[in-house]
Amino acid sequence: MIGDVQSPPSLDVRDVRYAYPDGHVALHGVDLTVPRGDRVALLGPNGAGKTTLVLHLNGILVATGGSVTVGGLPVSQDRATLAEIRRRVGIVFQDPDDQLFLPTVAEDVAFGPANLGLRGAELAARVDEALAAVGMAEHRDRAPHHLSFGQRRRVAVATVLAMRPEILVLDEPSSNLDPASRRELAGILRALPVTLLMVTHDLPYALELCDRSVILDQGRIVADGATTDLLADSDLLARHRLELPYGFTVRR
Repeated sequence: MIGDVQSPPSLDVRDVRYAYPDGHVALHGVDLTVPRGDRVALLGPNGAGKTTLVLHLNGILVATGGSVTVGGLPVSQDRATLAEIRRRVGIVFQDPDDQLFLPTVAEDVAFGPANLGLRGAELAARVDEALAAVGMAEHRDRAPHHLSFGQRRRVAVATVLAMRPEILVLDEPSSNLDPASRRELAGILRALPVTLLMVTHDLPYALELCDRSVILDQGRIVADGATTDLLADSDLLARHRLELPYGFTVRR
């Protein structure tokens, strides 16, 4: 998807550095720009710094150096600014049960917009819109723990979409899904009119959903380009402990 060049990028990360309190340096000057409407896969081995980077996008972690801007708004610890940043950056965690905690699906989806002050018909419309987007409208009155894992993941996506984010960040969206659920989620994600940053070890899923991929390793961006090109480079993948499934080949 081609980004909107008339608007500020959904995400602009400039020279972001971060060291944990024990002294471990997790990010070494990361630069990443994601134009509005683009879909980018963030790839890399375990311990590369992917989660650390994601936690900078909505101010959970504060960079030691550098800056993060979301839709033209700099991430800061100012309370009002931080609230808007967390509305703009919707993170869907790997485990949907981390985001679902209320008695019904509809209540979980309504939780975020209600905290923004929405009430009545406006809140109901926001819930209906988000559930329809993930194909879960008919399950609105069910308890989340009665749903399948794949359905819970779709509801977790809906809880974020209800906030109408600038950018949707997905942490390993295909993990623990059966083939049918994996395919259904891919169809939903392709149809969403939102900027997408997908953190994944599932290289075929990255190829299916993201035209562009970025490889992060040891806290540095080591490759940034067309997903097809990166995944067709077996030497590049091997250097950064990334592997395609057995028998899966990518041609440029």
